[in-house]
Amino acid sequence: MSQQACTPHSFNQKTFDACQSLQVLNSTIHWSYYPSKGTVDVAFSQAVVSDSSWVAWAINPTSTGMVGSQAIVAFKRSDGTMSVYSSDIKSYGTRLEQGNLSFPLFDVSAIYENNQIVIFATIGLPNNVSVVNHVWQQGPLSGNTPQMHSVSGPNVQSFGTLDFLSGKVETIRRATSSVFKVKISHGIINTVSWGILMPVGAIVARHFKASDPAWFHVHRACQMLGYLGGVAGFATGVWLGHKSSGIEYKGHRCIGITLMALATLQVLVALCLRPKKTDKRRVFWNWFHYLVGYGTIVLGVVNILKGFDILQPGKFWKISYLITIIVIGCVAVILEAWKWLSLWNSKTAQAAEEKTEPIEV
Repeated sequence: MSQQACTPHSFNQKTFDACQSLQVLNSTIHWSYYPSKGTVDVAFSQAVVSDSSWVAWAINPTSTGMVGSQAIVAFKRSDGTMSVYSSDIKSYGTRLEQGNLSFPLFDVSAIYENNQIVIFATIGLPNNVSVVNHVWQQGPLSGNTPQMHSVSGPNVQSFGTLDFLSGKVETIRRATSSVFKVKISHGIINTVSWGILMPVGAIVARHFKASDPAWFHVHRACQMLGYLGGVAGFATGVWLGHKSSGIEYKGHRCIGITLMALATLQVLVALCLRPKKTDKRRVFWNWFHYLVGYGTIVLGVVNILKGFDILQPGKFWKISYLITIIVIGCVAVILEAWKWLSLWNSKTAQAAEEKTEPIEV
């Protein structure tokens, strides 16, 4: 969606060649582009509802989203002075820590006037490109510390492209919305599949074999639904990786690939290579089935927690899942203790019965 041109404005007696009003968050970008130098002077202004707000404007050299953005952050401190600094956004869990950017940055400053924060900077454009992906944002302060911004409405629509040469500014709304929805779907599908269905299926197989053959059908249903959900989750992960060029979560990705490989191997071996119960090789198959199955569950839970750290959906969701998996774990421990107690009681009773058995003369 194209933006509306704005009236050129002079800040501190400094005038810019071009400006555009951005679609969301009451923001405007002003600039003067110098192609021979490969630099651009910018003034980013944003209206704020109170002094207790931070604003940021960024260029993302590798993607169209938040992660990878090279940001300039500004806010009014509690003592009335302005704080302005650069921040390299490496994850969704960023706390906007101060750090160096991947391109040159000069003459950074900020002012607060007429309920607006204005950021000034001279930027050395990466590879002297005139078209950049840019991101702008605002959020609350706690004291002098920036806090998490809203994850709905205008705050997830403030992405776009900016052509310093032609003056064309566009907001990327559909792509951003679709990527965000796929991220949420990816998290939900994998959490339910690897983190709930798989452990429940393992508990059923371990502790409910007395209800034969019902236990087997329930176990198989849980594991197959978990596996099919895992395939869907893996596919969305691959798609997200394709849409996030230059952004990698190596640990999360490697565990995900390992999970998919182990689960696929488990399904193939279970369907095609399972010996009969009377076969002597069944004991080796059982050990393989147990080790791969429990290993997959452990890796699945670990990767789900890594996914929460990446997506940062809010503490409520992570805590809710932790409570769920702890409850499942406690149920498994109680059932395991009951199983061993029953076995011990059975052996004790059997031994007592053998002792009291009359000896035939």
